[in-house]
Amino acid sequence: MPTPIQPGEVLRERYRVRERIGQGGMGNIYLADDLRLAGRKCALKEVEHDRNLPEKVFLEAREQFLREATVLARLDHPNLPKVSDFFSIETRDYLVMDYVAGKDLRAMMLDAKARNTFLEESRVLDWAAQLADALTYLHRQNPPIVHRDIKPSNLKLTPEGLLKLVDFGLVKVLAPDEETITIIQGQGTVLYTPLEQYGGSESHTDVRSDIYAFGATLYHLLTNQPPLDARQRFLHPEALIPPRKINPSISLRTEKAILWAMELHPDQRPESVEVFRQYLFGTKELPQRPMLRPRRNATLDMLLTPPESILFGLSTVLLLISLIATLSR
Repeated sequence: MPTPIQPGEVLRERYRVRERIGQGGMGNIYLADDLRLAGRKCALKEVEHDRNLPEKVFLEAREQFLREATVLARLDHPNLPKVSDFFSIETRDYLVMDYVAGKDLRAMMLDAKARNTFLEESRVLDWAAQLADALTYLHRQNPPIVHRDIKPSNLKLTPEGLLKLVDFGLVKVLAPDEETITIIQGQGTVLYTPLEQYGGSESHTDVRSDIYAFGATLYHLLTNQPPLDARQRFLHPEALIPPRKINPSISLRTEKAILWAMELHPDQRPESVEVFRQYLFGTKELPQRPMLRPRRNATLDMLLTPPESILFGLSTVLLLISLIATLSR
């Protein structure tokens, strides 16, 4: 964890830090004043690269940060904070974006839980519609942009009721035919992270990874309970409690939409946020599709196979070898 910047410090002779308002494994988020634009508050997203990286890898990681920051700075959507600047200081990179005042959805969900009630489904679906707008915009960029860290605490509601998807710390630009170096060596928040995002390579992460996190976020907001993480579900496929068993007031359509988005295998999820939105809001029916079993690592398969099954398989192979040897004499 990098040493945090102290209140009062000025970065790039322009941004005076007020306080730290968030933190993660590879950096912090600060509230700062823009000294060139009186009265403007901004959020500084800090990224510190691993100091032990080989110089070549460090330079490639920084180059990717600058390339992706340039893409983010071009974005303009009402449900996204505007990225206005980016710069580097020693081993740290910074994104400067609009500061979004208001409460995040996690805090609102916890307030409802403290009152022993649930957030209203209609209200959550209104937020879902706005989030779908933001993600559709990101995914339709050329190349597509995947957020990779959708969760209730990264969704803020302004006093005017506008939802903002904040924190671009794990963003990935899906540039084709390009070796990707992860800007931040992180995988998102466990509860909302799909299986494919745990891989050593990010080449298999796509827009459907955001759809999984979208569904997991709706699950948490409507049930007051975090969903079982994907790794546990891989080992225990039936362990995820259907949302309506926790909150019976949830509609059947919303429950089915959430579970569809949270399928473990990417091919079993909606192909796009727009398809997911159409089903969630009743303009499209859930497609009939064959159920796929999650792909397992061969080593994990061996570990999960009962010993008697392994012995039976070995004995069968030995019997076949013996039979072939006898016939060849």
